[in-house]
Amino acid sequence: MKEKDELTEKGLRPIELPQMEETDEELMEKVGLGSGRAFKLLVERYDGRIINTVARFIGDRDAAQEIAQETFLRIYRHRTRYRKGSRFSTWIYTIALNLAKNEIRRRVRRPRHLSIDEIHENSGDSFPGFRDPAQSPHDLAEQRELEQIVQGVLAKLPPKYRAALVLRDIEGLSYEEVADVLDVPGGTVRSRINRARLLMRNRLESRMKRGDI
Repeated sequence: MKEKDELTEKGLRPIELPQMEETDEELMEKVGLGSGRAFKLLVERYDGRIINTVARFIGDRDAAQEIAQETFLRIYRHRTRYRKGSRFSTWIYTIALNLAKNEIRRRVRRPRHLSIDEIHENSGDSFPGFRDPAQSPHDLAEQRELEQIVQGVLAKLPPKYRAALVLRDIEGLSYEEVADVLDVPGGTVRSRINRARLLMRNRLESRMKRGDI
């Protein structure tokens, strides 16, 4: 305080260093100690991302919102199990995808068929890079049709390829993070992503040849 008063008298202002944003891991450690504020910040950071990831994976945004809520409940319920030094993003995506896989298995036992329109409407935001604010209504209609086709093709990929593709190409996780979330070697991740991209391209090309695109 004395140093600050002396600087003020001389007409100088003390240098205020910007506060560094707390990392996910730092927040999670505080959650483990009972901090509600830290948990709220983590929810704000990850809620939309988890919903979009799960929605892409299962093709149902309403169910994805429920799964996201359950994901955060499990994070909080098992907060004392968080291992200091481990990556929080890996933990939360692992929980969310396991819940999503359980939902898929439940639907296989009691199937409900979704149309491409339903898949698109339920899956949330469009694929990155598609939308241009200056597009005309006609262009937007064509774009929406393309997005529906792409989402429909994505929804039909085998789950192991779909999960890898969504995490890497849509959520932007690193190959290492995807490997941690899926609990498979890095080489397997790259193989699945390459396979998923190839399947997507081949099926979209097939749709183009049929005149669907």
